[in-house]
Amino acid sequence: MPVDRRARHAIFLLAATIVAAAWNARAEDNPYREEGWAKFPDGRKWGWTSAIDIDVRGNIWVFERCGANSCAGSNVAPVVKLAPSGKVLKTFGAGMFVFPHGIHLDGAGNVWVTDADGKDGKGHRVVKFSPDGKVLLTLGKAGVAGDGPDTFNRPSDVLTVPNGDIFVADGHGGDSNARIVKFSKDGKFIKAWGRKGAAAGEFDTPHALAMDSRGRLFVGDRGNSRIQIFDQEGNFLEEWRQFGRPSGIFIDRSDTLYVADHQSNAKLNPGFKRGVRIGSVKDAVVKTLIPGLGAEPEAQSVGEGVVADAMGNVYWAETAGMTVRKFVLR
Repeated sequence: MPVDRRARHAIFLLAATIVAAAWNARAEDNPYREEGWAKFPDGRKWGWTSAIDIDVRGNIWVFERCGANSCAGSNVAPVVKLAPSGKVLKTFGAGMFVFPHGIHLDGAGNVWVTDADGKDGKGHRVVKFSPDGKVLLTLGKAGVAGDGPDTFNRPSDVLTVPNGDIFVADGHGGDSNARIVKFSKDGKFIKAWGRKGAAAGEFDTPHALAMDSRGRLFVGDRGNSRIQIFDQEGNFLEEWRQFGRPSGIFIDRSDTLYVADHQSNAKLNPGFKRGVRIGSVKDAVVKTLIPGLGAEPEAQSVGEGVVADAMGNVYWAETAGMTVRKFVLR
């Protein structure tokens, strides 16, 4: 008797989840070790940091919250460029943001960021900078929360694709939005999809975006403890739960998938440990877990944002831990 598509998909997810559970239980097999890394030369401290990405030259970019958990009223520059060595090369964006959240480096080296809150006429926006910090484009209305074609409500992340189209994960839980918004390369609204919920194509905190070599859009649907996968027109393709509760997603050129899970616990996502899970979008199997730091599994420190370089080194950006860490293969 032939097995229908839904049954095959269920069997696939069950097998992948069993593999993920096996890696959850084998954190001692972690092939990575932490290596001391970036510090500011003037004694400045990292703030809460959910956003990290890498440019084509291997420089790491971080969008941090001005040494605290907010940039409201601060003159600290929250966009930080670091050499692979950890040396700070450039900072910019002072006085522009309320709640730095998402960052994306496009193929031309431009820096895209999202401001996931609003106050005093700032926030609820996406800003595109040149590599030197010049504002090239803004999306949304500064300080205005909304769900229209030209407004956001706490946008979490942004991603561009080779033809220039722009995708924004609009919403950060609570009474904010829960949708994906698509724009043309010049910022013209194309479409939006999604609403608050747990069904296919619905979201509860669409927290992170990534795209694989096939052009599939991966959405870290954190509140629902899953990754949802769409085509670029917003058609739902499938969901994966075996990579934990996704706060950060990164896919490299070889289609290796890195997923940062800093929230899983017995209540929010039972059966999953915190950490960065590494696998491939080709088979959806979790192959490696970099476990959270600390002895207490319900409160371990893990990055909210994650990225990897061409050598396979992994970098994560922590919120409450207020730091950026680098992990290298042993």
